[in-house]
Amino acid sequence: MLDTKLPDFTLPATSGTSFRLSEQYGKIVVIYFYPKDSTPGCTTEGQNFRDLHDQFVAAGAVVLGISRDSLKAHENFKAKQSFPFELGSDADEAVCTLFDVIKQKMMYGKACRGIERSTFVIDRDGVLRREWRGLKVAGHAQEVLDFVKSL
Repeated sequence: MLDTKLPDFTLPATSGTSFRLSEQYGKIVVIYFYPKDSTPGCTTEGQNFRDLHDQFVAAGAVVLGISRDSLKAHENFKAKQSFPFELGSDADEAVCTLFDVIKQKMMYGKACRGIERSTFVIDRDGVLRREWRGLKVAGHAQEVLDFVKSL
C-alpha cells in the first residue's frame, strides 16, 4: 500500500462535517486510528496531536483521528479534550478495513477484535507515504510531525 494512491473514501466526522479524502488533495493528511474514545492511551495520543496541531497546520497538514466510536462519543471526547481537529466515526469499519487496522488483540486476558493503534501520512496527491503500526504513544506525534515537515 505504501507509495500508492489511496482510493477515495468519505467518513462522517465531528462538527457536523464529513471527511472526504479527495477533498484534501493539495494538503498533507495525517490519519491516526485509535481504539476507543476517552481511554488513557487514546486520550494522551489525541492530546499530543492537539498540542502540536498548529505546527501540523503550518506544515500544510490536516489531522484526522478515526475510531469505531459513535459521532456522539466523538463530540464529547473532542469537546472535553479541546481537540482542534475532527474525529471520524468508522462504525462499519470500511476505512479501518481499507487501512487494515482491525486486528485480534488481547484485552484483560481475552481475545477481541479491535483497532491496532496506527498512523498514516498521505501526501498532497493522495499517495500513502508513511505508516506506523502497533505504535507506542510516547513521542509518536512529534515523530509524525518531523516526517510531515520532510515532505
